[in-house]
Amino acid sequence: MPLRKDAKIELIRSVPLFSSCSKRELSKIASMADELDFPEGKTLIKEGERGREFLVLVEGTVEVSRKGRKLPPLGRADCIGEIALVLDVPRTATVTTTSPVRALVLTNQSFRSLLEGSPQVQLKVIRSLAERLAPEII
Repeated sequence: MPLRKDAKIELIRSVPLFSSCSKRELSKIASMADELDFPEGKTLIKEGERGREFLVLVEGTVEVSRKGRKLPPLGRADCIGEIALVLDVPRTATVTTTSPVRALVLTNQSFRSLLEGSPQVQLKVIRSLAERLAPEII
């Protein structure tokens, strides 16, 4: 059953990447996002491939691996795919569902449109990415 718009907005607000967005910004994100269901065992993202979408997990869990090494699993309200889209680099990890998953999906074009059309969202995404990548650099 698809999420109501208010529930979709609240879910997006719970994602650290968008937690400080205004209600208007959250509504814009919600209107651009599609809800998709994936079965257990589905590879959502493959390391080294071109990034085409950004996903927010609504239900279920995924396994993440980079260069053959398992990383901590992700679940509800976690997001995946933004690094490749923002930095325009190949995917940095492989992500596979470990249960049935429902996700909100923004296409590369919608994600870029969101960033280009909203400097506030762009700044928040850049800040979040910097925080996420800092432990790997420092």
